[in-house]
Amino acid sequence: MKEKIKERDILRKIVQDLKAKGKRVVFTNGCFDLLHVGHIRYLEKARMLGDVLVVGINSDQSVRAIKGPRRPILPEEERAEILSGLGCVDYVILFDESTPLELITTIQPGVLVKGGDWSKETTVGREVVEGSGGEVVILPLIDGSSSSNIIETILNRYEKRT
Repeated sequence: MKEKIKERDILRKIVQDLKAKGKRVVFTNGCFDLLHVGHIRYLEKARMLGDVLVVGINSDQSVRAIKGPRRPILPEEERAEILSGLGCVDYVILFDESTPLELITTIQPGVLVKGGDWSKETTVGREVVEGSGGEVVILPLIDGSSSSNIIETILNRYEKRT
């Protein structure tokens, strides 16, 4: 499945070709550290909004800038490979920037999807996508389903008790 992981210039060309064939390209992004059921449901719903799903993954450096020095748990190569193994994901791309704006501007997806912790107004790249005739879709979060909750559960269950 590693063939789904693409460099920016190659992905830009792939997306251009897909759009030229009338395909609707969906883009979403995230850290995807410790993949869980909320991620799976979110990605499956995102894929249903078009013909092709492209997932941008924050690099390790980018995750640390967002979530702090103890994250990510899994390195970027593993997170990318895990996501590329999902049937609903067509392409995966890593990005180093703190936001996916540059990547969204490069690939110009027809649909930009974010989770319910975002609003359309605060979604990075909204102007780019809507400006080119695309749409922004906000999908609801799955309650209690987060990597942070998984980490907290592990710490609580396995802490040394004296």
